[in-house]
Amino acid sequence: MMENNKEQSQAQRQGKLCRRCKLSYDPSSNTRSSCRFHPSFFVCRRHDDQKRYYELGPNDPPYAAKFYDCCGAENPNAIGCTTDVHVSYDDD
Repeated sequence: MMENNKEQSQAQRQGKLCRRCKLSYDPSSNTRSSCRFHPSFFVCRRHDDQKRYYELGPNDPPYAAKFYDCCGAENPNAIGCTTDVHVSYDDD
């Protein structure tokens, strides 16, 4: 029994890996503002609703627009636009 507690304690110290933001986190301090991520994909296409979240150059083909579909951020490394709890790969 004591050995099992040691294993749990060690796992908590190491933390879990979040599948949304790819950062390690401590499950005991996981709150609704702990994880910052994009809930949608980084896409390469025109917006369906014709919103101008991106800027195309005069000689760019229409498919040159690359952005996060959720918020319009054009940088693939842009900070997430949504916050929520971390979700572990172990959580299903």
